[in-house]
Amino acid sequence: MKIHRLEKTQFIGTSLQAAWDFFSDPRNLPVITPPDLGFRIASKLPERMHPGLLIEYRVTPFPPVSVKWITEITHMVEPILFVDEQRFGPYRLWHHQHHFRETAEGVEIRDLVTYALPFGVFGAAAAGLVNRRLDEIFRFRQQILAEKKDWR
Repeated sequence: MKIHRLEKTQFIGTSLQAAWDFFSDPRNLPVITPPDLGFRIASKLPERMHPGLLIEYRVTPFPPVSVKWITEITHMVEPILFVDEQRFGPYRLWHHQHHFRETAEGVEIRDLVTYALPFGVFGAAAAGLVNRRLDEIFRFRQQILAEKKDWR
């Protein structure tokens, strides 16, 4: 099983608390997800995430393929870190760390994603396509956050 790692960093002009308030509200997931991903939340969501929270949704990573995905919030250190891990879904392994750090210019958001693809050699052959898709998803999120004006 080949393990892939992706690291993305973004700076946003807001306070650490405002960034945390936005990201810790799982109802904001659709806001930062590209529309063409067909992202639909299927579970009832609380206003704030917590360790042990399971989130069920459907995504369409490559039309017409639609898949069920369940993630769990496994770790949380407010307001600097949370981790989501796939419990069921398209990846063989998905571990996503979200780090928040206050800076003089605002907040640094650092994402560390460790993932593995299913299907052996077929998954390995699709790795480039998956990497490009993940880059697109993070670019969309970076654009939305950079344009966001209504930080609380």
